[in-house]
Amino acid sequence: MTLHRYYIIAVLLAFGLSACEDNKKQQELDVREQRISQREREFALKEADYKSLLEMRDSLLSKKDTAIILHWPDEIAGLWNAKSICRESNCPEYVIGDQRFNSWEFISDSTGLYTRVMSNDNQLVRVYNARFDSTGIVLNFASDSSATKNMVLNVELARVNQALMKGQQMMNINQACNSKFSLELTRPTTK
Repeated sequence: MTLHRYYIIAVLLAFGLSACEDNKKQQELDVREQRISQREREFALKEADYKSLLEMRDSLLSKKDTAIILHWPDEIAGLWNAKSICRESNCPEYVIGDQRFNSWEFISDSTGLYTRVMSNDNQLVRVYNARFDSTGIVLNFASDSSATKNMVLNVELARVNQALMKGQQMMNINQACNSKFSLELTRPTTK
């Protein structure tokens, strides 16, 4: 073999090793990016909860003498198991037929009625503002302007019996896509 051929083989080996190292660096960057995205989602949930607490505090300070306490009826207040099924969607995050399970807690305080949605590992997902009357329950949620994903959610629920509520949830994301979920809430069974 000539010196020229050795030189060409050495150059090809160097390029091959360089490509392998670039691939490894890309994988490390992808993992790091996924971790950052997860931290951003966790921070957004904490920020939403913090802002909700600030609103509650401000409302309490401004209405000290005139606070009207609203309460959920005993048959609604407390924990419910929720099952949602995607029925319509043009959002890439949600596919028709997707099922989600979590816990919903109907709570109230001096500022009004609320519903907290908790994941299966007891992480706060969101807090809905609530309205209740003889026609049913209406829940609303809108992410704040600093959120990475602008979400507006509206829920309508009706009581079927003491242990069952049914309804639907409409979701709009970034004013670009919509999803519709059917909801079924049942009381947890006590053992």
